[in-house]
Amino acid sequence: MPLTILVADDDLGTRLSISDYLEFSGYWVVMAEDGCKALEMVEQYKPHLIVTDVIMPGMDGYELMRQIRHQTAFRLLPVIFLTARTSTDERIRGYQLGCDLYLPKPFELEELGAVIRNLLERSQLIQSEWRSHLQPVQPFSSAGVFEGAAAAQVPRASALPKIGLTQREQEVLTLLAEGLSNAQIGDRLHLSSRTVEKYVSSLFRKTGTNNRAELVRFAMDHDLII
Repeated sequence: MPLTILVADDDLGTRLSISDYLEFSGYWVVMAEDGCKALEMVEQYKPHLIVTDVIMPGMDGYELMRQIRHQTAFRLLPVIFLTARTSTDERIRGYQLGCDLYLPKPFELEELGAVIRNLLERSQLIQSEWRSHLQPVQPFSSAGVFEGAAAAQVPRASALPKIGLTQREQEVLTLLAEGLSNAQIGDRLHLSSRTVEKYVSSLFRKTGTNNRAELVRFAMDHDLII
């Protein structure tokens, strides 16, 4: 079954051109003319990725992003912002809310397609490994009897000393793996967004990763998420 992409833009021509290109590329596309409709379609269709304009009537892309990230099921959902407004402050606002990428208008459809493929590949891989990571291990005794009760009492060995994470870095990493934005992590831990950014940068440096997707994958591969 093809992956589903939601395209939200108040300009009909933009919606149709993106939709036609993505459908030709093998995706199933649903469209929304504003943020309110897009939010309804997220809940209805559960898309694998969203491409949305920032400036839309009723509910703009920022508010759409905020409401999506407040739902646990969509915290890892890739979101691409399309906008003619590309000031540093606006980009920072979008990234703090959980946007994965800004693509300034006008843009080339081929570039959008390449970005979408990249984000979907990483997203599918991360979610697959995350589901595998969450599956409980079922130990058996030498007699073949399940020892779930006994195993549940055995504490998991801490992986923190391997790369020297501080307790606060571990807390930030755990929430980041749940898909929370910097602002949401700050609210949860009572930290400023700037302080959270410093912890995330430190995690990148200690793990040798370059972005959140790589960091989450590294954390799962090395049992850093408790």
